Amino acid sequence: MINIEKIHHVAYRCKDAKETTQWYQDKLNMKLILAIAENEVPSTKAPDPYMHIFLDAGNENVLAFFEIPNSPDMGRDENTPAWVQHLALRVANLEALHEAKESLEAQGVDVLGPVNHGVFKSIYFFDPNGHRLELAANTGTAEQFKSLNKVAQDMIDEWAVTKRAPSHAAWLHEQD
Repeated sequence: MINIEKIHHVAYRCKDAKETTQWYQDKLNMKLILAIAENEVPSTKAPDPYMHIFLDAGNENVLAFFEIPNSPDMGRDENTPAWVQHLALRVANLEALHEAKESLEAQGVDVLGPVNHGVFKSIYFFDPNGHRLELAANTGTAEQFKSLNKVAQDMIDEWAVTKRAPSHAAWLHEQD
């Protein structure tokens, strides 16, 4: 049996490792913790230089990026809406979420939200590589999260048949 301890790191592509490092340091206060540069891909042995940067996302969570200059310009999956693929990072509370929004906007970042998701509120914005980021603050109670967990499989089963939002957690959207 496999027992996952935690996510080691999540990696995305970036256009410029230096610019990306600076942006995450300045905007999200993430420190650079490691950089690895190779001229050959260790797993495939392909001659493809890259810079791999690792940023501290708090609590031993690591966000990483690859700059791969010999590949075609990076793009995105045009068949998937821009709002779908994103990285959500948790902040301590609503006050921290509002402070983050003010800080980002003061630095010229276009921010959407806060958006109410019933048991958490979020703000959304893009990094210089076009990756969508979300900062989220939990607002739900332990009982609400427990109720959602209890109906999760039923919701997935109903969705698999109907492809419509199940009513199992409609109470989420009845809140402010």
